[in-house]
Amino acid sequence: MNQAYFNKKDSKNKKLSRRSFLGTTATAAAAFTIIPRSVMGGKGYTAPSDLINVAGIGIGSQGGGDIQQICSPDVPIVRPQRNSNGTPMTKEQIAERQARMAAMMKQRGEQGGAPGQGGQDGQRPAGAGRQPDPNAVVQMGDAGAGRVIKLANIYALCDVDHEYAGHIIKGYPKAKLYTDWREMLDKEKSIDAVVIGTPDHNHAPIAAAFMRAKKHVYLEKPMAKTIVECRKLAQLAAETGVVTQMGNQGHATEGTRKTVEWIQSGVIGLVREVQLSTNRPMGFWPQGDMKRPAGVTPPKQLNYDVWLGPAPNKPYNPDTLHFYWRGLWDYGTGAMGDMGAHIFDAPIWALNLGMPTKIQATSSPYSTDYMPLCEMVTYDFPARGYMPPVRVTWCDGGLRPPRPEQLEAGRAMKDATYYGDKGIITHASHGAMPELIPANADFKGPDPWLPRTGNIFEDWIDAIKNGKKSCNDFSISSKLTEIMLLTNIAVLHQRANVTLEYDPVNMKITNLPEANDKFHYEYRTGWSL
Repeated sequence: MNQAYFNKKDSKNKKLSRRSFLGTTATAAAAFTIIPRSVMGGKGYTAPSDLINVAGIGIGSQGGGDIQQICSPDVPIVRPQRNSNGTPMTKEQIAERQARMAAMMKQRGEQGGAPGQGGQDGQRPAGAGRQPDPNAVVQMGDAGAGRVIKLANIYALCDVDHEYAGHIIKGYPKAKLYTDWREMLDKEKSIDAVVIGTPDHNHAPIAAAFMRAKKHVYLEKPMAKTIVECRKLAQLAAETGVVTQMGNQGHATEGTRKTVEWIQSGVIGLVREVQLSTNRPMGFWPQGDMKRPAGVTPPKQLNYDVWLGPAPNKPYNPDTLHFYWRGLWDYGTGAMGDMGAHIFDAPIWALNLGMPTKIQATSSPYSTDYMPLCEMVTYDFPARGYMPPVRVTWCDGGLRPPRPEQLEAGRAMKDATYYGDKGIITHASHGAMPELIPANADFKGPDPWLPRTGNIFEDWIDAIKNGKKSCNDFSISSKLTEIMLLTNIAVLHQRANVTLEYDPVNMKITNLPEANDKFHYEYRTGWSL
């Protein structure tokens, strides 16, 4: 059992403030103003006086979905369908998207499950990356399904484009509004915690500032854009003692825990090979050997300077914002940054992988602006205790690893496959639906021994209120993110035709010094970590 995932943070006596009042278990238990859930409404009930104040930053897309998993909107949220670059869709574009998504879902079903699937009992976990609905409008949140969520109070909302994020803003009419997160942090002293759903390049500066202000942080995956940022955030989390959580929804699910229990209980023996894959970015956002589109004047409602944050000061174009930023080196982390956390997490946990010592990448062509359309990367991990060395292979952009010979005809491949000396385990993204290959109807698995938790949002809020660590705090998710970021460093240096040798203790590539320049970059003037 990997106890590092479940070490509790000891509560400390602090001067009684509103924030420490809400975050310290002993104080909360002694305070008569906090009404026990059992008295008021049973399990799941939260007294209004028990609610913490949460702010959301970057709420137009994934961040807005995260907010709704913490607190249902006061007003039902309806989002007009848009192209991935944020422009409104025509009827023809809606029809084309519907056909494209149907084709992709069919192909993915033949290969091993639909994009974004995961969660307990094969269901996608709450808050996981939702795919666009082909209809003209999209009903968001859970209120429409009759489920009301009130884990916290949505106190303030911040987005650089209030028009793009307008559907979320309308859902929370009582929230204070901002376009610059720095102004919000400076003015709103009653904020207890923040949910960050911005593009990758803004993750670290925002999270660092809020942790220094002693605010609890939920940060969408990946934790950071660079390895230096990643390690700094983990350091700040340890120093400040705030409760952190990376938005890797599968880490809280039953499927992931079953996978860990099966492998660590020896169900398939010793594992020496793992194969992982995703179809991203195909059909989702552009990547490849192409140039950045020409700059145009930003729309008046967009605070482009804040959107750029620490990134280079390059001209605005709608095709480099919103969903499209993922494929640009300046802002995103590509397919690995988008899906790696959902697929690589279970192997890291189940096999206690630590850091790879060797990484090698091959890919389709790419440019100085855009990442490659597809890539294949291998990672060699050394032995860990009784566990032998492991080679992990990652494929994306439609590339697929070889189909296991033992996989029955007509049975689809999934996103992760573990090869042990006594058998094979496979599961979908987010650790969902772990199964044996070949199928075994009589298999029941070992008795569960890992702690179970609510979804990733419930776990974070519960940790804040009870003075403990979350299930996927930065001490855990920083290691996953570092492996993900090593992928892009290997891709950028594949032309050297060497297998990169990594020294994680000293955070450097030992056999290709120029590769170490990619561990961080110079922030734009006025921005810092």
